[in-house]
Amino acid sequence: MNHKIKSLIFKSLDILPNKIGYGIYHQLQKFLNRNSVNYKIKTNDRSFQEALKILAEANIELKDKTVFELGSGWAPIIPYFFTYFAEASNVVTYDINEHYDAKTIAKLNAYFKDKFQIDVTTEKGRYKLPSTIKYYPNKDLANPDSLSNDAVDLIFSRFVLEHIPPAELLRIHENFVQKLPKPFYILHMISPSDHRAYNDTSLSYYDFLKYSPEEWKEQHTKFDYHNRLRLPDYLEIFDEAGFEVVSLDYDTCDTASEKYKKFKELTLHKDFENYTEEELLAGSINVLLKVK
Repeated sequence: MNHKIKSLIFKSLDILPNKIGYGIYHQLQKFLNRNSVNYKIKTNDRSFQEALKILAEANIELKDKTVFELGSGWAPIIPYFFTYFAEASNVVTYDINEHYDAKTIAKLNAYFKDKFQIDVTTEKGRYKLPSTIKYYPNKDLANPDSLSNDAVDLIFSRFVLEHIPPAELLRIHENFVQKLPKPFYILHMISPSDHRAYNDTSLSYYDFLKYSPEEWKEQHTKFDYHNRLRLPDYLEIFDEAGFEVVSLDYDTCDTASEKYKKFKELTLHKDFENYTEEELLAGSINVLLKVK
């Protein structure tokens, strides 16, 4: 979908009262994603395998451990992976929104039965989740009262941090340090590119770096918020919150690629002029953290 059409839809929803706007947004997303469970499982599996590799290199074992997912999304795919393939004893998943629905989870259960011969035993309740997976929607983790002080072994996020405002991102990590029993690790997978370019090939993956803060604010809404943090910005937030980096990797941009060509055609806003090209272009950031 052209990013201008998508933006117009979101801006139209944004002027409605929250309850109505979010209600329509949810129905649109469910309609657009009605046949995408299998696709999402495959894309999540790639990330999961990458996560297991990173954790193995750091000698982190998840069997019989508790995993905390930051950002539940639309289905408990990652919690299922940690439960059935990493043998985590418990997975708690937190989200600022409430997107789960029983029909999507039923499709997920059917997929696991057909593809992996796993009979997912579910509990009674609204979502019919396995007893080892606990879903906590409508939780703003920037508010310390939204976070329990139960022990966890690993906090995991997949393509979530880029959708959180910087100040809130710092508070969330400070709350982790202050409220959660230590030790624990955090593994973040971050996609810092302009997400509008994923569906609109006319855009550069770095298009949003040409705007002033005020101009960029006009380009998106609460439904498609995206910060523009670069690699050093994330590392600074983690350091300020009290974490040190255990491992870090990220993609670079091939200077012979069309992606790089489109980047060089941009006129960067002055806010991004003091970053190196590597800092600006760093993509698919995977960072493993522990408390200092």
